[in-house]
Amino acid sequence: MAQNQPFEIPQQLRELAEKNVEQARAAYGQFMDAMAQATGMWATAMPANAMTSGFKVVQERAVRFAKQNAEACFALASELANAKDIQDVLAIQSRYAQTQMQAYALQAQELGRLMTEAAQQSMQTKS
Repeated sequence: MAQNQPFEIPQQLRELAEKNVEQARAAYGQFMDAMAQATGMWATAMPANAMTSGFKVVQERAVRFAKQNAEACFALASELANAKDIQDVLAIQSRYAQTQMQAYALQAQELGRLMTEAAQQSMQTKS
């Protein structure tokens, strides 16, 4: 009887994948820098009042969350690039899914709270 040998991902393929992840991370970093600059210019063009300041906090937090989530994706891709076999891949994906679902739930709660606060501030200034 032939034994089932586990499928192993070749080292050269893992190295290539890791290099591609790093290139994508660098390109994403440049994109986010440009986005932050454009957002900053847009924010300075808006009139400063209680309503815009409250929603500016929401926007800043959403951008921070987007960066955290992207960084988590790049960390996942890097881990996957270094996985030696299918069992590693499945374990890495499972951990990532659990961690990110928790992070998304907390982020949604915080953004909801900030939106509520911003809306309440906006209503109070109108009164």
